[in-house]
Amino acid sequence: ALPVQGTKQDVQAESDTVLIPSRGEGGQCMLDTPPKILFCDLRLDPGESRTYSYSEVVPNDGPPSFRGQSVKYVYKLTIGCQRVSSPIKLLRVPFRVLVLHGMPEPPFPQDEEVAPSNPFLEEEEGGRRDDRPLERALDMLTITSRRCPHLFNITNMRGKVAKFCIFKTVYRLGEDIIGTFDFSEGDIPCIQYSVSLQSEEEIQQGYQRRPGQSISVTGHGRHLESCLHTASTHFSLPVPLNVTPGFSTDIVTLRWRLHFEFVTSREPMESHNVLQNQPEVTVWTGAEHVDVDTFSWDLPIKVLPTNPALTSYVSQFTGTNSINI
Repeated sequence: ALPVQGTKQDVQAESDTVLIPSRGEGGQCMLDTPPKILFCDLRLDPGESRTYSYSEVVPNDGPPSFRGQSVKYVYKLTIGCQRVSSPIKLLRVPFRVLVLHGMPEPPFPQDEEVAPSNPFLEEEEGGRRDDRPLERALDMLTITSRRCPHLFNITNMRGKVAKFCIFKTVYRLGEDIIGTFDFSEGDIPCIQYSVSLQSEEEIQQGYQRRPGQSISVTGHGRHLESCLHTASTHFSLPVPLNVTPGFSTDIVTLRWRLHFEFVTSREPMESHNVLQNQPEVTVWTGAEHVDVDTFSWDLPIKVLPTNPALTSYVSQFTGTNSINI
């Protein structure tokens, strides 16, 4: 989805003895950090080993890890090692990045403490400011725990079908989306309904492969239920831990929604009543032909990241990488 950029002649980039972290990659490097040298002129005897530690801060303005149909954001830790008079060998270790949008500005500025400035408490106040990003992140994730029922009347051209209730519209990765249907007050019989958790991938106009490129929709779970003569029912859809929360960049926007589909009858459906003097064995036969109408409805929701320790449970394997020089 990225436009083709002009290539420039770089003599050093053509040499296999120069460290180029993106060498051999098919995509475009959107973000990189300055390289760090861990060791130089290292000599090891047979059986000898040496351990080095490396740390880096992921920039705040980077996009989250994302694998869409048109755009992919992949983070990799590139490790280069070279022997004397030999080409550089590269090892790439992929890792996942979750981004909590809205972090630069505090979501609840009214909660900040009011205190007079004291020049003798600079270090203490500075340390307290350093803790604010973590506090803001926890505050933003706490929003998803708030429950406030949202009621919707489901109708079509013929009349009311059902009443739908959902307790919140903001969820974290790994949470269950729970909703209830009340068909008791409906005028139109509902035969079947389905609920799908979907993500929408929209490419910005300047990066579309063709003018008017349609929005890509991906399904992440579906609940299907027959509900004829049902007074009330509910559904539960989990938000997978391996998906990407909603975000927006200058290239792509990812949104989330619940997609509903209803199958209703055009004619009233008679219900079977059990009589007191009815024999023990009774056979009920369904209608051979029913004239139906179908319609759909989309409910936008928000999906936020969760604790990275929880998302790591998706993979129970410990990754080990090696490089031979």
